[in-house]
Amino acid sequence: MNIPSRPVAVLVTRPAHQAAHLAELVEQRGWRAVRFPALEIIPVKPVDKVNSMLQRIDLFDALIFISVNAVNFALQANDGKIDRFKNHRIAAVGRATATALETAGLAVTWVPEAGFNSEALLAMPELQAIGGRSFLLVRGESGRELLADTLRARGATVEYLEVYRRIQPECDNTFVKQLLSRRELDVITVTSVEALENLTAMLGLQIQDKVLLVPLVVISERMRNKARAMGFKRIVIADSPSDAAIVETVSTVCNGEYSGRIE
Repeated sequence: MNIPSRPVAVLVTRPAHQAAHLAELVEQRGWRAVRFPALEIIPVKPVDKVNSMLQRIDLFDALIFISVNAVNFALQANDGKIDRFKNHRIAAVGRATATALETAGLAVTWVPEAGFNSEALLAMPELQAIGGRSFLLVRGESGRELLADTLRARGATVEYLEVYRRIQPECDNTFVKQLLSRRELDVITVTSVEALENLTAMLGLQIQDKVLLVPLVVISERMRNKARAMGFKRIVIADSPSDAAIVETVSTVCNGEYSGRIE
């Protein structure tokens, strides 16, 4: 990729409430962060089902938090109080989720040393012989079923506490479409399959051929496979979902130095 004479323009598609740090790191490199949230995270409503499950939380042996959003919205649903969660063994899918739990004052029993997905958590020795144990998975609506299905196959009982929803935000796409038309958008960063699907829908079919030509930085093989099926031409996987890793990957793409998984 040739470095343009103007500042490199990086599309930041994280939800609005989670985009500030990534945008700041982009701008620290002297680049231009173009914020275009392709996903919005909102609390589950009505809250009766959430409250009912919170009342039953003591029935479970362990809690598994799927994401940072799962931590934040679970605490929000419980008025910020951590007492209901403190007497359980707690698992986190990835270091960022563990950090959010620890910041809230909750001790994390299990977190993968490497990896940041359900597969990494399921590979832990502590989650192999779990027959007869009960787990509560704290997540958003309509998440992946792999974790629950695998735990059940190992003999555990699994229920869900779904505390947030993912929706497509309403966002003015005029400026992003102008950048694409002028070929002045250099890299797109996306951190979830839902955001990737929303992005193309929000920009519309008229500009889709230009979107698919922009180098795309994603954070997992699952996202890479989805992007490839959608027709993206250049897809790069960051080493982790952290903002620092994403920015470092953008840098190597812009400098033509990336020698890892790229298509």
